[in-house]
Amino acid sequence: MRGMLLLLATPAMADPAFVPVPVPDHVYAGGWEHFVGGGIAAVDCDGDALPELVAAGGERPVTLLHNLGDMAFAVAPFPAITRATGVYALDLDGDAVDDLIVLRAGPNVTLKGDGTCGFVIHDFGIPDGGDAWTTAFSATWEEGAIRPTLAFGNYVDRDAPGGPFGTCDTNLLLRPDGDGYAETILDPGFCALSVLFSDENRDGVATLRLSNDRHYYVSGGAEQMYSLALDRFLTADDGFDAPSIWGMGIASRDITGDARPDLVLTSMGDQLTMLSTLTGHQMAPFSIGSFAQRPHVGEDGRPSTGWHAAFADVDNDGDADLFIAKGNVDQMPGMAMADPNNLLLNQGGIFREVSQTAGVASLHRGRGAVVADLDADGRLDLAVVNRRAPLEVWRNVSAADNAVSITLEQPGGNRAAVGAWVELRTSAGLQVQELTIGGGHAGGSILPLHFGIGGATSAEVRVLWPDGTQGDWRPVGVGPITLARVPD
Repeated sequence: MRGMLLLLATPAMADPAFVPVPVPDHVYAGGWEHFVGGGIAAVDCDGDALPELVAAGGERPVTLLHNLGDMAFAVAPFPAITRATGVYALDLDGDAVDDLIVLRAGPNVTLKGDGTCGFVIHDFGIPDGGDAWTTAFSATWEEGAIRPTLAFGNYVDRDAPGGPFGTCDTNLLLRPDGDGYAETILDPGFCALSVLFSDENRDGVATLRLSNDRHYYVSGGAEQMYSLALDRFLTADDGFDAPSIWGMGIASRDITGDARPDLVLTSMGDQLTMLSTLTGHQMAPFSIGSFAQRPHVGEDGRPSTGWHAAFADVDNDGDADLFIAKGNVDQMPGMAMADPNNLLLNQGGIFREVSQTAGVASLHRGRGAVVADLDADGRLDLAVVNRRAPLEVWRNVSAADNAVSITLEQPGGNRAAVGAWVELRTSAGLQVQELTIGGGHAGGSILPLHFGIGGATSAEVRVLWPDGTQGDWRPVGVGPITLARVPD
C-alpha cells in the first residue's frame, strides 16, 4: 500500500478550509418513505464548465439550482416532481448532453436535457419501475452497446403484508433491447441503498455491487455482487466477501496504489473500509482511521449513521481524501443525534479527521452529497442535502489549487467514456481513477476526473478506454483538459 508504512504521517500542506455559501432554500422532507434518500447531482447543463445542482426534495419538489458563477446559485425552471428520493445525471441517448434520472417512491422519471438547462420528461424506452420505492441507481455501457445498461435498487415493498420489516423488494437490471430494455429481476433483494457498476478486479467487465440496509434484512441478507458476464449473483465460491452491515452508500477509489479500487461502505456504526487484493477485498486495519464509527465532536457517544461517501482530493496533495455525510435516520434512540459530517484527510494512507477545522462538520441530518469544483478554480467544493434542514453548500478556499481536471470524450453512445480508467503520474507517483456513475447515496454525476498534483506544475496522463484500447502517455499542465478519442 502506497504510504501505509508512514504510521506517523504528518501534513505536507495546510489543512483544507471551506466557507459556507448562501443558496436558495431547499429541504429534503417527508414521512417514513423519505427517511432514506435525499440525493443530489451536479450537472453542467449549459456547457459553461460551472456545474448546476439538482436535488431531490422528498415530499417537496426537486430543485434545479443554476450556477451563476462565483458560487452564486438561483432556482431555475424545472418540471414539478415530488416524492423524489434521488437524482443521477448522465447522457442516456449519446447526444453529448446530460439527461437526468429521478428516483422516486413511486414511478421513476427520466428527463431529457436540451443543453441550456431545460429538461423535459422523456422515457427513453426505460421502464419507470411502477410503484417501487427506488433508492439506488448505477449505469454502465457493455461492450458494443450504444445505450447504457441500468441498475435500479429498490427498498421496502410497501404492499407486502407485515412490512416494513422483512419485506425488502427485488431490484432491477435493464439491458438495451431494440428500442427498449430487457428486464432482469435481481432476486433476492435486501433493501438496496446504493449500487455501483465497477470493474473492481480489472478484468475488463463491470460487476454490480449492491449495498443493503441490514435494518430490514430477511434471513441470510448481506451485501451482494452481480456478475454481468455470468448473469448471476456471485457467492463465496467465487471469492466474494459478503459482509452483513446496515449498508447506506459506496465510495470507490484506488487509495493503495495497486490500480484497483478500494471501498468505503457507509453504515450505522463502522464505515466499513475494504482494501483491494488480487482476489477481491479485505478489511482494512482499524488504524487506517477511516471507520468513523462515532461522532468526533460533542458529547453524543452513540454510533454514527453514515450516508453519502466520496473519495476526493480536497487539498490537492495527490492523495484521495474521504467525505462522509452523517445524520440520524430520524429519531433512532440507539444512534447519535448530534452526528457531524466527516472530512478525513488522507496523509500517506492514514486518515485524519479535519471536518470541524475545515468548517463542514454540520450537525444536520445529512443524506446525499456532491464533491465537485463548482466555481472552476481548481479546488473541490461541497454540497450536502439534509433531511428536514436546508441544503448546505461550502466553497473550498484552501491555498492549494494545483490540480488537473480531465474530461473524456469518445464517439458512439458512451460519449463520456464511462468505464474508462485514467492514469496520471508526476514525480510523486501514480494516481488511477475509474470513471463511474452510481454509488454514493441516492445521487451521482459524470463530472471531470479531478487529480491533485501537490507541488508539481505538470503531469503525464493516459487513458484506458472502455473497450480496452490503451492510449499513449501525454503531458498536461495544471487546469482543465479534454482528452478526446480519435475515431478508428
